[in-house]
Amino acid sequence: MIYFEFAKRNLKRHTFRSVLAIVGIVIGVLAITALGILGNSVRLSASEQLHLIGNELVVYPYGDATISEDHLEQIEKVAGEAIPVMSGVDKVIFGDETALVAVYGLRSEDIPKLLENADGQYLKHGSSNCMVGSRLAADYELNVGERATLKAQKPRIVGILEERGIGFDINPDNAIIISDKLFTALYNASDYNLVVVRVEDLEELEATREEIEARLNKKEQVVTVMEMKMIVEGIKSLFDTISLFLLGIGSISLVVAGVSILNVMMMSTVERTKEIGVMRAIGTSRSGILQMFLFESLILGAVGGVLGALFGFGIGYLVDVLILEEASYLFTTSSIAYIFLGVGFGIGTSVISGLYPAWRASKLKPIEALRYE
Repeated sequence: MIYFEFAKRNLKRHTFRSVLAIVGIVIGVLAITALGILGNSVRLSASEQLHLIGNELVVYPYGDATISEDHLEQIEKVAGEAIPVMSGVDKVIFGDETALVAVYGLRSEDIPKLLENADGQYLKHGSSNCMVGSRLAADYELNVGERATLKAQKPRIVGILEERGIGFDINPDNAIIISDKLFTALYNASDYNLVVVRVEDLEELEATREEIEARLNKKEQVVTVMEMKMIVEGIKSLFDTISLFLLGIGSISLVVAGVSILNVMMMSTVERTKEIGVMRAIGTSRSGILQMFLFESLILGAVGGVLGALFGFGIGYLVDVLILEEASYLFTTSSIAYIFLGVGFGIGTSVISGLYPAWRASKLKPIEALRYE
C-alpha cells in the first residue's frame, strides 16, 4: 500500500528520532515480558512444590500439649495414613564442629512417604543411625558413612536427603532425622509434636479435617488441624498478585514510551505541514493522511515490540536459570503468552499515541497547510 511506503520513507528521513522512539517501546515491552515471565516462573515453581502437599492435613497439639498414642489411633481411624512426628532442637557435633539443628524422630516406614533420599539409604526399622538434610550436609561437608554426635549417641549417617525447602509440616533441609525409638531413648519422649495426614481424594479433605476435629476436640480443644490446600491456594493467589504488580511496573515504562511517540508524531506533523498540504492539494483524502501517520506509529510499535519481546525472553531465560535453576517454566503456554502480551502492549501503545497527531494531520486544510512557514 502506498501510504505504508510513505510511512516507511518518513521514518527513514528522521532515523535518529525514530530509533529513540523504538528504544522507548523496547524498554517498556522488555520490562513487561521479562517481569511477566519471571513472576509466572516463580508462581509455577511454587505451585509445583506446593502441589506435593496439597492433599495433606497437619494436626498440631493445641497450646503446650502433645499428641498422644490414643490421639494418633483416633486420627488413623479417620484418615488411614497418618505420619506422626517427634521434633526438637539440639546441639549436634560433626567432627570438630558443633551445630544447633532440628531433630526429627520418625517411624522408619514413614520416612520414604515424607522425604526423598539423594544419597545413601533410608533408615531401617529400629535403626540407631541417622539421615541428614541437604543444607546441613553441604554446610558441614558431610558424607554417607560419617558419624554425628547427638547427646551420648554417635549415630552413623546412612543417607542424605533431597532438598525440600521450607514446609508447613517439617523443615528437613537443616535437620537430622532419627528413628522414633532413638528419639524416645534420647529425649524420654513418648508423644508426638505433630501428625501429617495424607488424604487420597482431595474432595474428602475438608470432611476428613472436620471429622478429626470432631473426634479429638469433643470435650475440649486438643488439636488444631491445618489444611494445606487452603494455604496452597492462598500462596497461588499471592503470586498472581505479585505477577500483576510486576506487569504494572512494566506498563509504566510503556506509558513513558507512548508519550515519546506522541511527541515524535506531533513534531513530524508540524514539520511536514506543507508536505501534507501538497498531498491534500493533489487529491489525497483525509483518510489517506490518517492512514499514513497511523502506519508510522504502527511500524514504531511493531519493531519496538518484537525487539523488546525477544530481549525480554532472553532476560527471562537468564533469570530463570540463575535464580530458579530451571528453564522449563520459560516454555510453558502461560510464559509464552507474555511475549505476545508485550508485543500487543507495545503496538497498542504506539497506535494510541499516534491517533491524535494522525487525526490532527488529516484535519489540516490544504490552503492553510501550503501557506504554513
